[in-house]
Amino acid sequence: MKIILIRPNMGDYRTTDAMPPLAMGILSARALDLGHEIVFYDDRVEAIPDELQADLIALSVETFTARRSYQLADRYRAQGNKVVMGGYHPTFLPDEALMHADSVIIGDAEGSWEALLQDFSQGRLQDRYYGDHSLPLDDYRIDRAIFNGKKYAPVELIQYTRGCRFACDFCSIHGFYRTGVRARPIDQLKAELLTLKPNKFFIFVDDNLFGNRKILESLLAMLKPLKKRWGCQISIDVARNPELLDQLAQAGCRFALIGFESLNAENLKQMGKSWNQAVGDYEQVVKALHSRGISIYGTFVFGYDQDTEATIAQSLDFAMRNKLEIANFNLLTPTPGSKLYDRLASEGRLISPQWWIDADYHYGDPIFYPKKMAAEQLTAQCFLAKKKFYSYPSIIRRLLSFNKPTKWLDKGVALLANIISHREIIRKQGKALGEKE
Repeated sequence: MKIILIRPNMGDYRTTDAMPPLAMGILSARALDLGHEIVFYDDRVEAIPDELQADLIALSVETFTARRSYQLADRYRAQGNKVVMGGYHPTFLPDEALMHADSVIIGDAEGSWEALLQDFSQGRLQDRYYGDHSLPLDDYRIDRAIFNGKKYAPVELIQYTRGCRFACDFCSIHGFYRTGVRARPIDQLKAELLTLKPNKFFIFVDDNLFGNRKILESLLAMLKPLKKRWGCQISIDVARNPELLDQLAQAGCRFALIGFESLNAENLKQMGKSWNQAVGDYEQVVKALHSRGISIYGTFVFGYDQDTEATIAQSLDFAMRNKLEIANFNLLTPTPGSKLYDRLASEGRLISPQWWIDADYHYGDPIFYPKKMAAEQLTAQCFLAKKKFYSYPSIIRRLLSFNKPTKWLDKGVALLANIISHREIIRKQGKALGEKE
């Protein structure tokens, strides 16, 4: 059976910051094991043919790619193809996705993907298949060959755990997994890492590598003798323990994505991250990481009820003054599956309740009405913060600092990331979702 896998982009254009989509590699590996033929298109880095013919076409759908995904699905179904969808967006809105697909997978694909393929081959395709998030991850497999020849960023992606122990207001991860954090067997993970090129920098895609101390320490003990360089997303509470920070550095951690989110205590309380300040002053967290040679990707989110132009400017100043290597200044985005979306919808504050399929919505447009500033003002200030942070003078001041023990190779990685961000934030702002109709 010929199966075409598609990873849609937000719109009909190419990007330069795309990374290999692990979900597609997982689907490919499991389909290949069953003897199927796989063709993979990544809409972010290559044009997808207008006409396709396959036994089955599968799309992985995110909220920002939903409109483009539906357009592609409608086109290929009109050509006589059967289309299935999976991912976060169809998991939370299966009825919407089924208006454009013959079947959806709700939750993780392992097990449910194989059941779907078996049913389809026997002519009894169901409209919904459910992943079992209680299953251990000891059958994790991935086909990286489908990524060959595609223009991705020069990093590899690795997954150790799924789920997060926190349930932040703006995040849909807890709503997707619910059952807590699951980790892959450490020997299985090690075997995968040893297949990568020896000096290849890799990033853990885990939503929070600090699932619990036992899980993290098992990983760090395995990584230390491998002498590899890597990055991860990790909660700020790791800074509570200097010993754990030392272990991170000794195991090869060179970049850590930290969700600072806000410098305002009331905002942190509203988003369910009051614990973010339990570790003390943010500047001490930065110093603790920088002193160990760990660069920081800091994220901030704006639009909570205490935000004003001043709070955005304060966060930008913090990021610049503390010489964060990378940062993102995000407009608060209510997505299906998050408590934030439900709250703003109940308060009547959504400008367009289905913004992801709204033909008039463009990337960066206001999505809701904030409390202490105009919606257009909020989005403009977020975009301005990004432009200032990634201006060339800012990049030079932040990265060419000699008072941090950052290795020059890591400075090079940060410099490349900054140059790509400088270009991409301008290219994406104002882009329409999907194709113009």
